[in-house]
Amino acid sequence: MNQAIMHLLEEGKVSSTTIMAVAHGFDEAAAWSVRKGMTNVGLHLTMTSEFDALRWTSLTSHPSLHDVSGHQYRTVKEFEMGAETRAVLREIDAQFERVKKAGIAISHVDNHMGSLYGMETGRSLLPQMLWRISRWKLPARFFRNIHTDDPLLGSLANIERPVAKAAALADMLGVPIPDYLLSHPFDLQAGETYDSFKQSIIDKIYRLPDGVSETYIHPGVEDEWMLKHIPHWEKRVWEFRLFCDDDLTYALHDAGVEMINYRYVQDQLRRPRIRSAFKLIRELTR
Repeated sequence: MNQAIMHLLEEGKVSSTTIMAVAHGFDEAAAWSVRKGMTNVGLHLTMTSEFDALRWTSLTSHPSLHDVSGHQYRTVKEFEMGAETRAVLREIDAQFERVKKAGIAISHVDNHMGSLYGMETGRSLLPQMLWRISRWKLPARFFRNIHTDDPLLGSLANIERPVAKAAALADMLGVPIPDYLLSHPFDLQAGETYDSFKQSIIDKIYRLPDGVSETYIHPGVEDEWMLKHIPHWEKRVWEFRLFCDDDLTYALHDAGVEMINYRYVQDQLRRPRIRSAFKLIRELTR
């Protein structure tokens, strides 16, 4: 994955990435980012470790952040049910400090698997996360609108009000966020081929909503061990191949898509904080 991401960034095929302070390969990725003077690397707050063959642990080693194997929880539900809030906040700070001390100019912050959003049990630590990000004076990879065509977010029931509250809180705290987050299936779909996958992404490009949208990929170079041990690694290879594909390059140009990074979000998408405070009050009292 490091190899794929480095290649795409150097070639300008993607506009930003995020780094996992607890994961294998961190030292390599951090050293490369500093050596290349990258200014578009964000912090991917990581509280879960989902792959059986590739597990990692927290930086703070608090027992409530780990399962019986001594690694971070495999699932978001396990994390929400088992992690102590104070331990999570210390871990967030530790991951930020590790990336900062490595010399990376952090561009933004997001969250692995949405583990802090309360999607499984309703126990959300998003307010605490946004408070930390506001202190760091960074934007966040969240969203204020839900695109109805999105296969993940558009399918979740009763999500509009929680998203509106979170967006208003981000605005009040001075944390800029994009307008939309657009997803696509992480795993291989029944009957899916590289060509059908490519066409689905190109179709998405031609139907982007007005505003600033982020979509994401998990690119990987073909690797024998990964193909054997990491579920749906073939899809990661496809995602790497796609962003090197001339058809995608043409579609981005033809659809009039402007590639930006989180410096634009930081400079252009900040909302007035006082007005946002009143909006948050309205959302909370609806």
